[in-house]
Amino acid sequence: MSTQAVLLLPPNREPGEIPADELCRLVESELGMEEGSITKARLSRVSLDARKGKMLWRAAVTAWKADEEPPPLPPTSPVPIPPVSGPAPLLVIIGSGPAGLFCALDALRAGLQVTVLERGLPVQARRRSIAQLNRGEPTDPESNYAFGEGGAGTYSDGKLYTRSGKKGEPEAVIHEFIAHGAPDSIGWMARPHIGSNLLPKVVEAIRETIKKGGGEIRFEAKAEKIHSENGAVRGVELEGGETLDADAVVLATGHSATDAVLMARASGATIEAKGFAVGVRIEHPQAWLDKIQYQGLSREETGLPASFYECSAQVDERGVYSFCMCPGGWIVPSQAEPETLVVNGMSLSKRDSAFANSGVVVSLEPKDWCGKRGWRWGWPDLVKKAAELSEHPLLHEVVEDPRGGASLDIASGRLPIHPGLDPLYGVRIQVALEVLAARAGGGGNQAPAQNCGDFVREKGPEQALASTSYLPGLTPFDFATLLPKGVARRLRTALTVFENKLPGYLGKAGQMIGVETRTSSPVRILRDPETLETEGLAGLYPCGEGAGFAGGIVSAALDGKRVAAAVAAKLAPAPTV
Repeated sequence: MSTQAVLLLPPNREPGEIPADELCRLVESELGMEEGSITKARLSRVSLDARKGKMLWRAAVTAWKADEEPPPLPPTSPVPIPPVSGPAPLLVIIGSGPAGLFCALDALRAGLQVTVLERGLPVQARRRSIAQLNRGEPTDPESNYAFGEGGAGTYSDGKLYTRSGKKGEPEAVIHEFIAHGAPDSIGWMARPHIGSNLLPKVVEAIRETIKKGGGEIRFEAKAEKIHSENGAVRGVELEGGETLDADAVVLATGHSATDAVLMARASGATIEAKGFAVGVRIEHPQAWLDKIQYQGLSREETGLPASFYECSAQVDERGVYSFCMCPGGWIVPSQAEPETLVVNGMSLSKRDSAFANSGVVVSLEPKDWCGKRGWRWGWPDLVKKAAELSEHPLLHEVVEDPRGGASLDIASGRLPIHPGLDPLYGVRIQVALEVLAARAGGGGNQAPAQNCGDFVREKGPEQALASTSYLPGLTPFDFATLLPKGVARRLRTALTVFENKLPGYLGKAGQMIGVETRTSSPVRILRDPETLETEGLAGLYPCGEGAGFAGGIVSAALDGKRVAAAVAAKLAPAPTV
């Protein structure tokens, strides 16, 4: 039996810094108990209440009396996985992001033989590729912010909050991270965050646990083909021709690995279009945001961490919302293909940059790029302009109508009549925006930028832009000529709503930087809801963000664990007693 209490603490009493004995005394005082009644106390959830008229830490605490035994704390070091002795089913996992790594851990625990294939570099070696991007050098298509050990989230923040999973499931992921070196504060923070400076070490520790458990992780090993026989997976062929046998294959690639989706489709999997979102990054000085959120006080005056915001609006049936908000962060070039530009946000663990940034994106549904509705959004003009500038295959494909109708010439601006005619059209939208953004930036990974207020007032860009965290540099550009009209119009309306919530949002220091297109995958690889195998090929398990079943580090890790359980149930069922 335990005792629950909620402590309301002043800003200068950060709950995580309160000694254990003092925390017990505070619980006793809050509950009117005699001193010494509580012998152990732990934080269970901490948030900051900075609403008008308040400025308090809200700390939920679980406490125990002297005759009560608290449950054991989660391990702070990895629990070894005994290597498999003797023959075992062979599982190949394609991708070493959170879905792939967590799938590998649980598959090893279930007694499977595991090989993880990663097209990119080990997590620390990725730093060189990322540094080249920030210096304005061309993208390495196999090693960048999106590709490489740890996946896209490793070098873009390491945020761990999620609404995915049943009660208790996300905690299992959090505890795994803590065991592999993440700070234990992520176990009770309302918005847990590791930081791009700490997460690589955590990823390395997970790799070591996999290797010590008998698993193999191969880098610069790009899967090009999935081999099958009689409707079931038999192996994976790598770039260069090497083939690995497999009793099952987990496709756990990220949201930018379109070639992996095409590989799955070529092997017999069925894909469908799904909703996603596109927009821009918006950056402000962190000091401006702190004063708004902390009632006119600076962080130095309050002693509080860098503040954040969440804003949303509903405009013409579509949500426009802040996404992946990075207090004290940087905007970074995160494209995975040459001659394109994608921006994303990241923070280090201390969140001590002078800038705050957030994606601000417009949600899209597959019907929004079909037929007359798609024309009203402006997709034909967007794709035609991009096709004139780029030879990217996805902008020049001619899609055959399976029902025998006229072919769909993408470069001419033809739109599908319904999403099933071209499940990849959402990806084509992403590529078109990224090609146009690269051209608008002028090369060298420079990004187009415009003052938010000028964009809302439909005024051309000022030549003198505000300071920025974006290292390759900014180029003044009118986003009205870059974004399709359906996106631009909704974005303008939403930014006006944001200004009412956060006065000064459209001021001189607020600027939009683009484009933000890789919020999630526009494609889903269909799978059976019970077995989690793909429809069309037994033994192939689509998993995580790239397959359309997750949206963030924790949800991807949870999906990896679900898939590992499904594979084990088929290949290595528990013995009956």
